[in-house]
Amino acid sequence: MKRIFTPLRRALLLAIVLLAGPVVAAASGLAQVNRDWRTASRESIGIAPDPAVAREPIVQVYGARAFGWRGAFAVHTWIAVKRAGAPAFTTYEVIGWRFWRGGSPVAMREGPPDRRWFGAPPEVYVDRRGPEVEAMIERIEATVAAYPFMDSYRTWPGPNSNTFTASVARAVPDLGLELPPTAIGKDYLGATTFAAPTPSGTGYQVSLLGVLGLMVGLEEGLEVNVLGLSFGLDPLGLAVKLPGIGRIGAN
Repeated sequence: MKRIFTPLRRALLLAIVLLAGPVVAAASGLAQVNRDWRTASRESIGIAPDPAVAREPIVQVYGARAFGWRGAFAVHTWIAVKRAGAPAFTTYEVIGWRFWRGGSPVAMREGPPDRRWFGAPPEVYVDRRGPEVEAMIERIEATVAAYPFMDSYRTWPGPNSNTFTASVARAVPDLGLELPPTAIGKDYLGATTFAAPTPSGTGYQVSLLGVLGLMVGLEEGLEVNVLGLSFGLDPLGLAVKLPGIGRIGAN
């Protein structure tokens, strides 16, 4: 009997470790899991540059807690670009319901890039501006057009919205994007690819279908992925990374 109970104890301990963060995120209000999508706000929160004032080319990456119970575990991410003198931002993101309704999961829209994600306020992960950003936008748009998972979407372990954002970041390493540990799906590399640069382009990672992996990078530090949930330590940034909670420490 001891031989049976020992694996059960280990499995129970692993479950507690993996789920503790998401439970805290839900209980503390960090993730509001009881929102109604029909009434949830999609309004801008006013943190994006005004295109009428900021005339230079801009690239930004945003993230906000996913809708419903998924928000206890993960964020939803998107990429916004604005060419020099453009009157509005163009936002690129992957949305599951588009795929489930028979369309492409990749969505493109013009307008404020800092809209709430069904009530959840976004935060900016990357903000790049200046003349050199115009060439970056060219590469971003080409990468979006060549996204390898146009005909596939899975909430877990990917490909999903974070898989999309991470794939664009890998193709444009000078973007310097470090995605948070709550960006579940960022480690999904595909069914036949098991190693790749980190999204920031400052390191390397290995991943088995997005459910088990290891990442080491100057920006990301060290991250271990277990069942899509990431634990990590960023020595240079003096921070720890926890499932459900995200990054704790210096920014």
